[in-house]
Amino acid sequence: MGRHREFDVEQALDAALCVFWRKGYEGASYADLTAAAGVERPALYAAFGNKEELFRRVLARYSERYAAYVPAALKMPTAREVAEHIMAGAIELTTRSAEHAGCLGINGALAASDDAEDVRQILIAWRAEAEILLCQRFERAQEDGDLPKSAKPDVLAAYLMSVLHGMAVQAKAGFSREKLEAIAEQALSTWPSNP
Repeated sequence: MGRHREFDVEQALDAALCVFWRKGYEGASYADLTAAAGVERPALYAAFGNKEELFRRVLARYSERYAAYVPAALKMPTAREVAEHIMAGAIELTTRSAEHAGCLGINGALAASDDAEDVRQILIAWRAEAEILLCQRFERAQEDGDLPKSAKPDVLAAYLMSVLHGMAVQAKAGFSREKLEAIAEQALSTWPSNP
């Protein structure tokens, strides 16, 4: 009969999420993770495998709990409302707490060495998935006549993601919510519309 875990796996996962969000993947040491989770390293290994697997679980949890504004944005009636909603959600998320400023997905990859290439690729795929969903939504908007025929859905999706990533970096660097809102407003001022 296996030994009963002496800690709450869900709480440990939440604690690890906070550490990765604050310090990034490589900045988060095992000492940081075990201290935050309140467990010894062998218990952390037993519950989650290695650090990369723990990060994968954390990223999935982050997507589910903190990035729910993305699927909600995709349901907005117009392409512009999609962009407005996703930027507002990102601004709220990245500025809600000084301790967890920025985006876990961006913070996690900013200072990645060759040793963390697998995690960098995980984060690239995670961001690419969001861009694909935006592109598909903007293609539908164009088919519905919401976007002009001259609009390029793939470029719009890449543009929006670039603005979001830049705002996440600036939030981590201390930009205020008000400043990020002004940046979002500026970005939306170029949004294509039918004449």
